[in-house]
Amino acid sequence: MMEQQLTTTNLEPIPDDLQSPQAKLVYLYIEAADGATVDDLAQALTMKKIAILSVLNSLSSDALVEKDGDRYVVAN
Repeated sequence: MMEQQLTTTNLEPIPDDLQSPQAKLVYLYIEAADGATVDDLAQALTMKKIAILSVLNSLSSDALVEKDGDRYVVAN
């Protein structure tokens, strides 16, 4: 198994409008990993894909993350 390399730089503060603990967790992971696929998130966070897809849909709707190919990245 290949481990995901996380960034060691300081992360930006979590957006104030993120209330759900799952949304915060997914957002932070995507930011720290500099992007992640649904499979990456499912494996690293031990969450079901359906839950991750729901969170990603919410984060995308709020323009906090965007899809780049098969990966999700923090929106600029």
